[in-house]
Amino acid sequence: MTGARFSGVSANTFAMMLADARLPVGGHVSSSGLEPALNAGLEPAKVLDYMVGRVATVSMVEAGVAVVARHLVIDADSTELGQRLQSVEDAWAARTPSQELRVVSRSLARGYIRLGLRLWPDNLALRICNESKIGFSRPTVLGIIAAAAGFDAEGLVRLSIYDDAQTIASALLKLEPLDPATPVAWVLEACESAEPLVPLIAAIISPDAIPATGAPQTEEWAEIHSTTTQRLFRA
Repeated sequence: MTGARFSGVSANTFAMMLADARLPVGGHVSSSGLEPALNAGLEPAKVLDYMVGRVATVSMVEAGVAVVARHLVIDADSTELGQRLQSVEDAWAARTPSQELRVVSRSLARGYIRLGLRLWPDNLALRICNESKIGFSRPTVLGIIAAAAGFDAEGLVRLSIYDDAQTIASALLKLEPLDPATPVAWVLEACESAEPLVPLIAAIISPDAIPATGAPQTEEWAEIHSTTTQRLFRA
């Protein structure tokens, strides 16, 4: 189920593209929960702790979803692909209790679907996602794109973790005045903290094995944030 188009492009190049904040998929609307956290009293000096905390919780869920979606897309035939993708999506939804976070993730996913179909217009998995009335989550779609781009599972885990940490870092510079070099080091520390977990998450092949390491406080902050009228980010 991998895409043949751009077969001469390195998977590393695709990874750099997807990690680029300038990618036109609407990532600028999300702070990975940082704005709600700051509004709830998180001190800017504690943002590194916040990043590392997400690595061990939310990021593990999202990376696991992406890895399983990638695996199932590569392994499935066309007759069972829709059912397999839905099983991944159901596992993600069960691990994401906040309705607001589900809405935001599916909104971000639409940007990835649009981009993916521009690059791989015949990709059946992306077309299934595009035609869904409810929609699919960002990590599920990211896994599909990873399969099309030829990512390996460990690279996908690292990309997912980096993207979350870098989203927080970028949002922090818009929300709090500080030296722009500071959050760069924090992103690296957060990614370093994930390294022992990367092989474990990359080995997951079943929706049932996706981590269920949620962050209830983040979920609550997101729900409160959704009713706030003065905000820079959706979540």
